[in-house]
Amino acid sequence: MISVFQQNQNNVQSTAFRKTVFITGGTGFIGSYIIKELVEKGYAVKALRRKSSKLPFYIPSEIFERVDWVEGDVLDVISLDNAMQQVDAVIHSAAIVSFHKKDKKKMMQVNVEGTANVVNTAIEKNVQRFVHISSVAAIGRKKISGLVNEEEKWQLNKLTTNYAISKWKAELHVWRGIAEGLNGVIINPSTVLGFGDWNTTSCRLFKSVYEEFPWYTTGINGFVDIEDVARAAVLLMESDINEQRFIVSGENWSFHKLFGTIADQFEKKRPHKKATPFLTGIATRLEAMKALLSSSPALLTRETARVSQNKIGFDNSKILQTLPQFSFTPLEESIKKTCKKYLEAVKQVQP
Repeated sequence: MISVFQQNQNNVQSTAFRKTVFITGGTGFIGSYIIKELVEKGYAVKALRRKSSKLPFYIPSEIFERVDWVEGDVLDVISLDNAMQQVDAVIHSAAIVSFHKKDKKKMMQVNVEGTANVVNTAIEKNVQRFVHISSVAAIGRKKISGLVNEEEKWQLNKLTTNYAISKWKAELHVWRGIAEGLNGVIINPSTVLGFGDWNTTSCRLFKSVYEEFPWYTTGINGFVDIEDVARAAVLLMESDINEQRFIVSGENWSFHKLFGTIADQFEKKRPHKKATPFLTGIATRLEAMKALLSSSPALLTRETARVSQNKIGFDNSKILQTLPQFSFTPLEESIKKTCKKYLEAVKQVQP
C-alpha cells in the first residue's frame, strides 16, 4: 500500500519544480504550518532555527523529524550562506510581530535588516524561487473603512503601526531583489487564525475569549485560516508567477462577530462591553496594568486599539482568480476546528 507521503512525493516529482525548499521562521506560527504543508507534499525541507528556539508543540513531531534544521539567524549572513547551499526555493517567513513600543528596535532589525540579508543571499546563491510572507499591514491605506486590494499605494499616517512600517520596509528589499533578477512573489495574509501557542501572536485572540475578555469593538478586519496561508504560500512557490503580491484573506468579519463565534464554541460568555474610542483608551490602560502585574504582554495596546476601531476589509479575488485550485476555509469552520483543538489542549494540562 502506497503511503500518503509517497503519493505526495510522486505528485511533486511530476511538477516542473525541484524539491529542496529552505524556510526561515520555521518554528514560528506561519512558518511551522508551511513546513507541515511542504513535508506532506513530499518536499525536502531545510529550515533555519535559532539556538534558543523550541519546536512548536502544535505540529506533529514526525513532521519536524523530516526537516533538515540549520542553526542560525536571519541577522547572521554566514549562517544564511551555509543554509542556502543547494536549495531550489526560499520561503521567508521569519519576522517579529509586536505592537509594543519596547519591541520596535528589535522588530525593525529582524524584519527589515533580516529580510535584506535573506534576499541578498538568495540572489548570491542563484535561488530559483522566492516567496516572501508579508502582511496586509504592509499594504497602504488612506482610509479607516472600505475594501483594500493589492493596488493600494503605501501611505504613512497616524493609523500606521510600527509593525506595518517594518513589513513595508521589508517588502522594499524584496521588490529590490526582484528588480535585480530574483524570481519571486509576496503574499499578504490578514489576521491569521488557527491552533498554536495561544500566549503569542494572533492565537492570543482565542485565549482572550476563553478567559472571557469583556470588551468588543465594532471594527471590521480580514481573517484567514492558518492552513490556507500555508497552502497559498506553497502553491505560489510552485507557480511561475513573478513580480506579484497576493492578499490572502478568507473573510471580512467584525471583531464582535469573531469574538462571539469563538465564545460560543468555547461555551464562554460573549464579550458584552462595547468599546468606544474613549472606553478603548481606558481598557488599554487597564490591560497595560494587568500585563505589568502578570509579566505577560497586553493583548490591547494603543496600536491594536486603533486598528480594532477601523472597518477595513480585504479583497481576496486576485489569488482566487490566479489559483483556481485554491479556496478558503469558511471562518465558521475554521473557528470550530481551532476551538476544539484548544479545548483538547486545555484538558491535557488540567489536573
